[in-house]
Amino acid sequence: MKTSLLDRKIKLIWDFKGPAAEKTAEHYAKHLQEYIFNEELKYDLVGHQKITDFHSLAFLVVAEFELPQVRDDLKPQRGEVYLEDS
Repeated sequence: MKTSLLDRKIKLIWDFKGPAAEKTAEHYAKHLQEYIFNEELKYDLVGHQKITDFHSLAFLVVAEFELPQVRDDLKPQRGEVYLEDS
Protein backbone atom coordinates (compact mmCIF):
# COMPACT_ATOMS: atom_id res chain seq x y z
CA MET A 1 0.00 0.00 0.00
CA LYS A 2 1.47 3.32 -1.06
CA THR A 3 1.22 6.29 1.30
CA SER A 4 0.39 9.69 -0.17
CA LEU A 5 2.63 12.60 0.75
CA LEU A 6 0.05 14.19 3.01
CA ASP A 7 -0.47 10.93 4.91
CA ARG A 8 3.18 10.57 5.89
CA LYS A 9 4.27 11.11 9.46
CA ILE A 10 7.19 13.46 10.05
CA LYS A 11 9.38 13.25 13.16
CA LEU A 12 10.60 16.70 14.21
CA ILE A 13 13.71 16.70 16.39
CA TRP A 14 15.31 19.12 18.83
CA ASP A 15 18.86 18.31 19.98
CA PHE A 16 20.18 19.25 23.41
CA LYS A 17 23.84 19.02 24.34
CA GLY A 18 25.82 19.36 27.53
CA PRO A 19 25.65 17.90 31.03
CA ALA A 20 21.97 18.88 31.45
CA ALA A 21 20.90 17.60 28.01
CA GLU A 22 18.81 14.68 29.26
CA LYS A 23 16.79 16.74 31.76
CA THR A 24 16.35 19.55 29.22
CA ALA A 25 15.06 17.16 26.55
CA GLU A 26 12.68 15.58 29.04
CA HIS A 27 11.36 19.00 30.05
CA TYR A 28 11.01 20.16 26.43
CA ALA A 29 9.00 17.03 25.61
CA LYS A 30 6.46 18.14 28.23
CA HIS A 31 6.06 21.44 26.39
CA LEU A 32 5.66 19.55 23.11
CA GLN A 33 2.87 17.50 24.72
CA GLU A 34 1.12 20.73 25.71
CA TYR A 35 1.48 22.02 22.15
CA ILE A 36 -0.14 18.83 20.79
CA PHE A 37 -3.10 19.35 23.11
CA ASN A 38 -3.45 23.09 22.46
CA GLU A 39 -3.16 22.82 18.68
CA GLU A 40 -5.23 19.61 18.46
CA LEU A 41 -2.65 17.82 16.33
CA LYS A 42 -3.57 14.57 14.61
CA TYR A 43 -1.03 12.43 16.46
CA ASP A 44 -0.04 12.24 20.11
CA LEU A 45 3.49 11.00 19.52
CA VAL A 46 6.10 12.84 21.55
CA GLY A 47 9.09 11.84 23.63
CA HIS A 48 12.74 12.20 24.48
CA GLN A 49 15.79 10.01 24.02
CA LYS A 50 19.25 9.94 25.56
CA ILE A 51 21.91 9.50 22.89
CA THR A 52 25.01 9.92 25.09
CA ASP A 53 25.70 11.47 28.49
CA PHE A 54 26.04 14.84 26.74
CA HIS A 55 23.47 14.56 23.93
CA SER A 56 19.73 14.00 24.19
CA LEU A 57 16.83 14.86 21.97
CA ALA A 58 13.14 15.63 22.17
CA PHE A 59 10.82 14.70 19.31
CA LEU A 60 7.31 15.25 18.03
CA VAL A 61 5.59 13.33 15.23
CA VAL A 62 3.17 15.28 13.05
CA ALA A 63 1.09 14.60 9.97
CA GLU A 64 2.79 16.05 6.91
CA PHE A 65 -0.04 18.51 6.29
CA GLU A 66 0.64 19.98 9.77
CA LEU A 67 4.36 20.36 9.12
CA PRO A 68 4.50 23.97 7.84
CA GLN A 69 2.62 25.40 10.83
CA VAL A 70 4.43 23.31 13.47
CA ARG A 71 7.82 24.00 11.88
CA ASP A 72 7.14 27.75 11.90
CA ASP A 73 5.83 27.70 15.47
CA LEU A 74 8.46 25.47 17.09
CA LYS A 75 11.57 25.72 14.86
CA PRO A 76 12.91 22.14 15.10
CA GLN A 77 16.56 21.58 14.22
CA ARG A 78 15.82 18.66 11.92
CA GLY A 79 13.19 16.22 10.77
CA GLU A 80 12.81 12.84 9.13
CA VAL A 81 10.06 10.63 7.81
CA TYR A 82 8.70 8.63 10.73
CA LEU A 83 8.44 4.89 10.17
CA GLU A 84 6.58 3.02 12.87
CA ASP A 85 8.79 -0.04 12.39
CA SER A 86 11.96 1.82 13.38
